Amino acid sequence: MGFEELLDKVGGFGPFQLRNVALLALPRVLLPMHFLLPIFLAAVPAHRCALPGVPDNFSNEDAWLEAHLPREPDGRLSACLRFTHPQALPNSTLWGEGQNSGEQPEGEPSTVPCPQGWEYNHSEFSSTIATEWDLVCEQKGLNKAISTFFFAGVLVGAVVYGYLSDRFGRRRLLLVAYVSSLALGLASAASVSYIMFAITRTLTGMALAGFTIIVMPLELEWLDVRHRTVAGVLSSTFWTGGVMLLALIGYLIRDWRWLLLTVTLPCVPGILTLWWVPESARWLLTQGRVEEAHRYLLRCARLNGPPVGEDSLSREALNKVAAAERMVRRPSYLDLFRTPRLRYISLCCMVVWFGVNFSYYGVSLDLSGLGLNVYLTQLVFGAVELPSKLLVYLSVRHAGRRLTMAGTLLGAALAVGLRILVSPEMKSWSTALAVMGKAFSEAAFTTAYLFTSELYPTVLRQTGMGLTALVGRLGGSLAPLAALLDGVWLSLPKLAYGGIALLAACTALLLPETKQAQLPETIQDVERKSAPSSLQEEEMPMKQVQD
Repeated sequence: MGFEELLDKVGGFGPFQLRNVALLALPRVLLPMHFLLPIFLAAVPAHRCALPGVPDNFSNEDAWLEAHLPREPDGRLSACLRFTHPQALPNSTLWGEGQNSGEQPEGEPSTVPCPQGWEYNHSEFSSTIATEWDLVCEQKGLNKAISTFFFAGVLVGAVVYGYLSDRFGRRRLLLVAYVSSLALGLASAASVSYIMFAITRTLTGMALAGFTIIVMPLELEWLDVRHRTVAGVLSSTFWTGGVMLLALIGYLIRDWRWLLLTVTLPCVPGILTLWWVPESARWLLTQGRVEEAHRYLLRCARLNGPPVGEDSLSREALNKVAAAERMVRRPSYLDLFRTPRLRYISLCCMVVWFGVNFSYYGVSLDLSGLGLNVYLTQLVFGAVELPSKLLVYLSVRHAGRRLTMAGTLLGAALAVGLRILVSPEMKSWSTALAVMGKAFSEAAFTTAYLFTSELYPTVLRQTGMGLTALVGRLGGSLAPLAALLDGVWLSLPKLAYGGIALLAACTALLLPETKQAQLPETIQDVERKSAPSSLQEEEMPMKQVQD
């Protein structure tokens, strides 16, 4: 008897599993609030060079700014430069001062970066890290780098937590993730310098990676195969709830330190809920800890209610299951590249996941040039994720996984690309396209999880998902840096996000369709059935089954 049969006897889906999903909902809500926190935490309000006060005998403040600040090509006053010497303006006291001092330079007036710092418009944000440490103009790259540091931490933490959770258990490492996220979040909020904040934020990303790696397996390893899709839908709904909740919290709390504190403190009740979160019985059996597994399985049976015979949960029966689980060879990433067609699928999935993450976080973190304020935009961006999930549910059942994957990525690419053609004055059109881009990118994200899990065989499914998620996090870490390309050309970041999404869409068309196809169990099944479209005529077609 294998573990799946054992789980069927104690109940593979019931009150025990539903309680488990509810207890693990908090990490899923916290993740988007931290991942998308730079929208508010690193926001750059309107700013200009700090200038000496307007003299008492100078009543026109606009003329005062005109005298000290040059204009950009689009006609706006510069946010990063000021004149070396105030420019004399006709019919003003500065005209006489400039004539008498003899300081008015001839020809093109010279400019300098803001020598006395900047003045910020605090009407929308009372404080952000940009205003705290003047991360604007020549230092704006340091502001964008915070998101990259964070996602780099998530990437490294995913590898570390993946190894440690397999060795020391899911529940114990989830406690480590909660405690370290809490401690590092508090340290980030108390940062006294940019360097300290960058380091603590990177380490916070590593700590939060524990949620991404541990929560899903801890849920799935207590669920039977038939109900794992339901758990996936619920988990993505919690993510959407976190996105919308972040908009509300950001609106109510305008100071970056208190905002960071607010999204970190829920780790405290999360630590308390671990008292009721069960360890994975499957993992306990692989470690030979039969007594603990027996205790959790009995608890599951009592909550779910099915009568369980003593023989089914006897120590002898559990020892046999434990021996069978330990005999299974643990796969490695290299197994994904040993055979030609599995290697083909892995390479295509890596490109798709990079494009999905790059476009999703590029669209989500870039709220510039929209007609709505940042808080309402974030709320709309969160709300639009719900219908996009419904779109995916209907599309994968009728159009298939491959066309849905390619279509959603293509939709995201077109929406982002069309924003380049929209003039800055047409903010309503720009906003509508941005919302469409967010909806399609979220739909692509949801489809990617389903499609990828069906492409890999059972023996390598978790390994394949881990590899593609790793590459996806790399795309997420590079997305904020792509925003710096606006210094080369204002529309270049959007072109990058749209271009990568288009490349991923074309790559998705190279993958085999999995709709109504029997899931592959072994590597041999993949080699025989999961050929590219151009080769499928030469191979035996996939066995058709009902949805």
